[in-house]
Amino acid sequence: MSNVKKQFILEAATKSFTIFGYKATTMSQIAKQANVGKGTIYTFFKNKEELFDEIINNLIIEMKYLAEESIRDEDSFIEKAHKGLEVFIAFHSEHDLTIKLIQEQKEIGTAAVHDALKRLNNSIIIYIKKKIEEAIQKNEIVACDPEMTALIMLRLYTTLKIEWEREHEALSPQKITELFNFYILNGLSK
Repeated sequence: MSNVKKQFILEAATKSFTIFGYKATTMSQIAKQANVGKGTIYTFFKNKEELFDEIINNLIIEMKYLAEESIRDEDSFIEKAHKGLEVFIAFHSEHDLTIKLIQEQKEIGTAAVHDALKRLNNSIIIYIKKKIEEAIQKNEIVACDPEMTALIMLRLYTTLKIEWEREHEALSPQKITELFNFYILNGLSK
C-alpha cells in the first residue's frame, strides 16, 4: 500500500510541476492532487527537492528505456546513434514536464530546474558515450574521445532538429540523417 501511495504522490507531483513549474509548486498542491495528507508526502520525501530529484531520476530511466527499445543489436553504430538521438530529442521536446522546465529555466532561471536539465543532458551524453565506447571496442568506429564525441553528436543533432527550425523550414528525418552522416562520418575534407 505504501508503494501505491508513493506512486500517487510522484504522479501528482509530476502533474503539478508540469502545470505550475518547479518554483510555483507547493507540497500542499501535491498533497491535494495526490489526495493524501501533506505529512504523508514527508514519510516518503524529506522535501520538495528530494521529490523533484526522484521525478528527474524517473525521467532519465524512461528516456534510456525508450532509447534502448528503439535500437536493435544488429544495428550499426550510426543507426543506433540516430535512433537513440531521435528518441532523446523527441523526449526532450515533447514531454510536457521537460517543456515546462525548459520554459521555467528561460523565464525564471530556477537553480533546481537548471540542475535538473543539466542532469538530463548529462545522462544523455553518458548514454551516448557508452555506445561510442562499445563501438570503439567492436572496431565499428575509430578511436576517439567518447565523451567529447557524444557531446558533439548531441549538439549537432539538437542543432539540426531544433535550432534550425527556429529560423528555417524543418528538416526531414532523411535530411537530418544525411547531414549528420556528412558532418560526423564523412567530414568536410575532400
